Amino acid sequence: MSYESEATANAAVDLTNCDREPIHLLGRVQSYGALVAVSSDWIVQHASENLEEILGTSHEQAMGRPLNELIVSDGFDRIRQNLRSVEGPNGTIRLFGVVLRATGRTFDLSVHQSGRHLILEFEPKGEQRGRDVMSEVYPQIAALRRDQSMTVLARDAARGLQAMCGFDSVMLYQFQPDHSGRVMAEVRKDGKSRYDGMMFPASDIPVQARSLYKRSLLRLIADVNDPGSPIRPGVNLDGSPLDLSLAVTRSVSPIHIEYLRNMGVEASMSVSIMKDGELWGLFACHHHSPRYIDYERRTAIEMYAHLFSYELTRHEDVRRKKAEADTSRLQTLLMGHMANGRELSESLLAVSEEIKNVIPHDGLVLFENEEFNATGSVPTEEQFTDVARRLDQAIGSATFVTDTLNTLHPPASEYAEVAAGLIAIPISKRPRDYLVLLRRQISETVNWAGDPTKPMSYGPNGARLTPRKSFEVWKETVSGRCAPWTVEERHAAELLRTVLLEIFLKVTDAANLERQRNQEQQQLLISELNHRVRNILNLMRGLLAQSRASARSLEEFTENLDGRIHALARAHDQLTAEHWEPASLKELIRCEFAAYANGKSKRVKVDGPDAMITPRAYTTLALVLHEMVTNSVKYGALCDESGSITLTLERDTGDGLLISWIERGGPPVQPPTRRGFGSMIIESSIPHELKGDARIAYKLTGVEAHFRLPPAAIARMGEVEAAPAPVQEAPKAPATRLSGQGLVLEDSLIVAMDAAAILEDFGASDVKITSSVEAALEWLETNRADFALLDVNLGDEQSVAVAERLRDMGTPFVLATGYGETDDLIAAYPPCVIVQKPFSDQSVEQAFAKAMNTAGK
Repeated sequence: MSYESEATANAAVDLTNCDREPIHLLGRVQSYGALVAVSSDWIVQHASENLEEILGTSHEQAMGRPLNELIVSDGFDRIRQNLRSVEGPNGTIRLFGVVLRATGRTFDLSVHQSGRHLILEFEPKGEQRGRDVMSEVYPQIAALRRDQSMTVLARDAARGLQAMCGFDSVMLYQFQPDHSGRVMAEVRKDGKSRYDGMMFPASDIPVQARSLYKRSLLRLIADVNDPGSPIRPGVNLDGSPLDLSLAVTRSVSPIHIEYLRNMGVEASMSVSIMKDGELWGLFACHHHSPRYIDYERRTAIEMYAHLFSYELTRHEDVRRKKAEADTSRLQTLLMGHMANGRELSESLLAVSEEIKNVIPHDGLVLFENEEFNATGSVPTEEQFTDVARRLDQAIGSATFVTDTLNTLHPPASEYAEVAAGLIAIPISKRPRDYLVLLRRQISETVNWAGDPTKPMSYGPNGARLTPRKSFEVWKETVSGRCAPWTVEERHAAELLRTVLLEIFLKVTDAANLERQRNQEQQQLLISELNHRVRNILNLMRGLLAQSRASARSLEEFTENLDGRIHALARAHDQLTAEHWEPASLKELIRCEFAAYANGKSKRVKVDGPDAMITPRAYTTLALVLHEMVTNSVKYGALCDESGSITLTLERDTGDGLLISWIERGGPPVQPPTRRGFGSMIIESSIPHELKGDARIAYKLTGVEAHFRLPPAAIARMGEVEAAPAPVQEAPKAPATRLSGQGLVLEDSLIVAMDAAAILEDFGASDVKITSSVEAALEWLETNRADFALLDVNLGDEQSVAVAERLRDMGTPFVLATGYGETDDLIAAYPPCVIVQKPFSDQSVEQAFAKAMNTAGK
């Protein structure tokens, strides 16, 4: 143990005195080495008084001289060439067997930066054994029994270090969370055990000493009776002493010397054990007579401690993996119970013994939805409810662990014999539910190396924190505390928390989450529907205004507007048939020609690979193709019996799609005398909405148009077809004439009036409009319909009952719907013809022609 601290005689006696003592500013070195501090230009500005004894040059002669005048050039060059390793706050270079004087004597050197000085320490090289001391490290590490307990690993490590250093005793000392220390293992040459298992108070190693142990990993005190050698001058020009934090020869504070003498120790060595960047513990080596170990061997010992820290990590990893495997088996068991329909509480209690095997405990509580379920040694429901409320206030979402529940919740002192410590595992969000594992109080006798409550006494220098005179065993009986939760148990608890959260969220909260998802989905659908309806209304308004502005007659306006609306409707049908996924460009071309070419589609040739077009681009392209097709049918290659159209689709070098429209053989082309809305759609829609390109040329030989869709508009492209088939159109139904009285069942008045007008245009003498199933059935009680057009959805009802009445009456009818011919719709209604909304004169005519034909059979 190391207690490097020195308090002033008049300082107030409290534990923070030790934590404030400048143990790195002692201004002396131990006699086994000498020290010089040089400026950036290698001028000696400080030197220890024993420089002449060590190096052969007095400190007075060295002061103010360049270092290269004190040592041979080979030695100086070797120092200078290795200075790059000094970079960084804790950078140190170690040089072994360096010749510094003409006598040929060799030295071990330590060089580091301290403020504006470069500090060099020289230790005369001892007798060479003819063997590389580093080679001793790996056999000792290899001898560690890694598959045994921590106690065995610690004892092996202490034994290996003793073999390397030769000290009378070596202890492995682990810091506790409160900074006290426990001796994990002790190996002594006399075979006795003096401190094994004992605790040392945190005051034995104050804060600044622990900080130095993290920076300087090995500390040798070769002789407690060595007065050391002062450094001259003692301070810099600004009055500050040299910072010797990283000095390997740094002298020892008087209090620590007294501490070691009280232990009967004349030489000591402390080697830091670092783990995860923090000070995990120390190897504490003691000798009953002076003992010096040269710098090279000390470096090998330091390497041994480094490698042991890796073994610690590996040891913990093995334990962690075991905990993970145990938890995985526990998860399988738990899921098996819940798969049989058991509640979470029932399932957890059923596997409580398995949980105890992974994380030993005395009692288990599941506190879920304010319900108390428990087994084993636990507080009452009322007592635990108070604990749960305190946990809500004090902990976060991670697992909470305590050995002393009364420190979190003082009333717990009353039932410490039932539950003194716990691991609380939150298994839901607020209000939290918990799985809590509890342990009973254990009455433990802790052996301290002296009374930890009396770290100070009156020494020769007055009231100060004087080291204990006695290290006799001081026994303390501890109560109100449970057996400590190990690192592996804490890790297993965290794994169990993950398992339970998964189960809780997937099973226990499934209904709530499903409701929430449904609500969110409904809101999303409403928002999306609202967005799309507004877009459609804006689009319809724009089509209406632009078609009106460019039309020369009411008939032309009606025809243009109707065609454009149905072009959008056909594109929408294609997209919805694929669940709003990308749709085929060739199918869109086929639909447009089928709708308007009137038997002339065989004169249309489509070459090149098909392309799947994104939904947004598809509707834009539908309007452009509609304008091109109708213009060709009215004025271009398809307006007579001789013209033809070749559509070529090809991928360009930028992964875009080129569409070439070439008309040949039609009447001579006359460029338009005015630029109407249709021309705007052809020339501007693709550039404006899709960031593509469009150009059209009115040549005498025929219209030529070229469009480019950017890669963003294309989901994917197919291979070139060997022999592309010409676009075919659906056969046009013969003209249909209706006679008699008709019925329209539609809850939208405007749509109903449009449908009635279409039927009257086809010959109906009268058309009755109704908006509900009840009204339609009531009218049919006293009237007979010769034909009927029924909407499927009428607000909160469907027209199935009216369709069945019409079937029974032998009346042909057509269903109008925006859903298309779905399997559910076909199954729900009597056999009938279905027309897609928005319908047109042509689609209604074709539907009734088919319905009348079917009824006549």
